[in-house]
Amino acid sequence: MKETLSLTLGIADWIQFFLHYVSLSLLQIGGAIATIPDMHRFLVDQNLWLTDAQFNASVAIAQAAPGPNVLFIALMGWNVGMNAGGVLLGLLGIVLAMTGMLIPSSVLTYNATQWGHRNSNLRSVRAFKQGLAPIVVALLIATGWILASASGKSLDHWPLWLLAGVTTVICWQTRLHILWLLGAGALIGWFGWI
Repeated sequence: MKETLSLTLGIADWIQFFLHYVSLSLLQIGGAIATIPDMHRFLVDQNLWLTDAQFNASVAIAQAAPGPNVLFIALMGWNVGMNAGGVLLGLLGIVLAMTGMLIPSSVLTYNATQWGHRNSNLRSVRAFKQGLAPIVVALLIATGWILASASGKSLDHWPLWLLAGVTTVICWQTRLHILWLLGAGALIGWFGWI
């Protein structure tokens, strides 16, 4: 049976929901997926608006579906709205989450890119671009940690972490297409080996 919540959200809660996504929008260096740890903290741990199962399902369904992976944000908004009272609030959740996540970062990205192209010869611009790489890697590691922890896996589940490390090295050191690795991971999971 599907685990759901029954919430009562007021206008202040919806404003807080929207503003949290606005702030996450400005943090999404490396994509929206890198903000999953803070979304989990806000939606599941702090406000109890989603269950771990709903949170993980939102991410998994959006990653498996064709199209942009940012769809998990819409699914989280939908689930919060459905927990709060039905389809209309689910649609409100989608609109608030997606506009909060997409508009600020899109405007900032457009303006920063225009400025960066005009000033690409500046040493500070080159240093900034190089400095973002470790931040993106750290945010993606934190995302993996949160998703693994929420599914009941932790550091003591060493085969999972070994597989993640081997996959990382293969991606980094070879030209093997990522779809082969995704397919191998699907088979390993299907057989229950990890």
